[in-house]
Parts: sequence; structure tokens; C-alpha cells
Amino acid sequence: MEMKRILDYIYPPRCPVCDKISPEGICGVCRKNIVRIGAVFCMKCGKPLSDEEREYCEDCRKRKHSFDAGRSLFSYKGDVRRSLYRLKYGNKREYAEVYGREMALTLGRWIRQMKVTRIVPVPLHPSRRRERGYNQAALIARELGRCTGIPVEEDLLFRVRKTAPLKTLTGQERRACLKDAFTVTERIPAGENILLVDDIYTTGTTADAAAACLKKCGCRRVFVVTVAIGG
Repeated sequence: MEMKRILDYIYPPRCPVCDKISPEGICGVCRKNIVRIGAVFCMKCGKPLSDEEREYCEDCRKRKHSFDAGRSLFSYKGDVRRSLYRLKYGNKREYAEVYGREMALTLGRWIRQMKVTRIVPVPLHPSRRRERGYNQAALIARELGRCTGIPVEEDLLFRVRKTAPLKTLTGQERRACLKDAFTVTERIPAGENILLVDDIYTTGTTADAAAACLKKCGCRRVFVVTVAIGG
């Protein structure tokens, strides 16, 4: 704790949204401006819905997902989008700690209700991990695990295929690209409920591929949490 205070003095904590000094994490101004996922959301993937009478978003009505349910903190737009770009590509890895705490505060109750037994970050391919120097999903997962007391397993899920940037691909191309992209490093005991952690949810293709692999290897249920989700 003493070392953390020293580091905070030398490198003051910053708001991950505006990048200004903010000991409390997301600053008060940004909390008012960013778009949180409200009470009306898709019961499958967690995307915000404009019609409270609907249970699922258009995407989840059309296709079956391998994961059981997902939740996110914010809409993937504006300042949040820019923040996650800096986290992923700008070496702003300190943002991950703030977002992990936000997950625990906002979604901790739901995570416990789902009876999650282990937290697993969505892995990067080893070559991409070496290029970037870190896996942002793993950093978020560590803080979420620390705050909730749920064990984090960073090496359980392994990415065996290096895929092209998914944002350039169609939905069908994404699914083909991620087919058999993951494996597990150990047999998963029956009855495990695993929580996948990632920074962004767009189409759910990555979450589906990872969840399918985990279930094939013994996992009972797979849930997904992300910092942001596309509308």
C-alpha cells in the first residue's frame, strides 16, 4: 500500500476518459457525459434497447450465441471509444484498473447472482501480446477479480490462431476467421460457470468462439462482461 501511495504521488491517477488527473478514477465531469448502459438492455448480449417491451436486440433475435448472457458498462462511442483505443494501442494500461473497479461496482451483484466460479480474460495471440506488451482484457480481469474475490485464470484459455483485425470483416468472415481459434490448457471441471472479460463487445463473434471452446471442454455456463458495447 505504501508503494502504491508513492507511485500515485509520482504518477498521479488519471481519468481514463479525459486523461486528466483524477484520484477517484472516472472524474465527475466525465461521469455526467459518458453514456452508461441503462435499465433497458438486451437480455442476451446486454446491448441497450430503445423499446422496453422488447427482450432481445435485433442481432440476438436472428442468431444463437454460445455464451449465456452478457453485460457492459458503457456505449462504445465518443470519449469511451477514444479511451479504449488509448488503453489498447497507447500503452495506457493504468486505465484497466479503473475499468475493472467500475465493473465490480456496477456488475458485481449480477456476477455473483450468476454464480461465477472463475474469471477468464479473452486472450490475445502470443505474437500480438508480444507486440503490444500486455493484454488489456487480462489487466481489467485482474482488478475485477481483486475487487470481487473471484479467482482469475489468465492461462486457461489460449488463442491458437492469429486473426486479421475483425473490424475490417463481415459477420460471416469473422465467424470463419475465429473458428477453432481458441483452446484450453486444462480440462474444466463440470459445473463451472466462467466469466469472460474483454474491453469491447461488437458482434459477439469473439465471445461466441471463446464460449464455445470453454463449453466443449466442460464448462457449464459462460457469461461475458465488457467495458463497452456497440449499439
